[in-house]
Amino acid sequence: MSEFYKSASRDLQDHFNSRQLADRLEEMIVHEEITEQDREFIATRDMMFISTVDAYGNPTVSYKGGDVGFIRVVDSKTLAFPGYDGNGMFLTAGNIAASSKVGMLLIDFENPMRLRLHGSATVDPSDPLLSDFTDALYIIRVAVDNLFINCPRYIHRYQKLAKSEYVPQAGCPTPVPEWKSIEALREVLPENL
Repeated sequence: MSEFYKSASRDLQDHFNSRQLADRLEEMIVHEEITEQDREFIATRDMMFISTVDAYGNPTVSYKGGDVGFIRVVDSKTLAFPGYDGNGMFLTAGNIAASSKVGMLLIDFENPMRLRLHGSATVDPSDPLLSDFTDALYIIRVAVDNLFINCPRYIHRYQKLAKSEYVPQAGCPTPVPEWKSIEALREVLPENL
């Protein structure tokens, strides 16, 4: 088998007698290129979670949202999505610049399904796709190492009530979030954020 599982996972698989199952699942569902089924699922997502690690190996996870289709399949090995105006901390983008490894989780809460993806990412404030996304500050591209549809049984059923009013829209000014009017922050808030 491949190096998909590391020793700590193997130790637990052996403890719980699931090594053969894990190997079969890897063989059946884990793949290195984006399939048509993956592409169709990704194209319908308006949110995802992305995990990154900093230069010291400390992890963080972030929610990213946008319009349906804000995560673009560039080719069978590459995804791209915009980085929008945030709180100026640049934790996800900074971690990607320091240590490119990412994990992504895309979930459909209404029709339970999830896709897990691992890869290496880059941040580019002059990426050619930048003009495709209103108010994007940069584009994150992810070179796919592997991905797979994951068991949906523990996905809670939720229904989307409304799109966030803060998702940038062409020809429409994006509302200013309330936190940007906090006195202690206004004096240090850059004009472009």
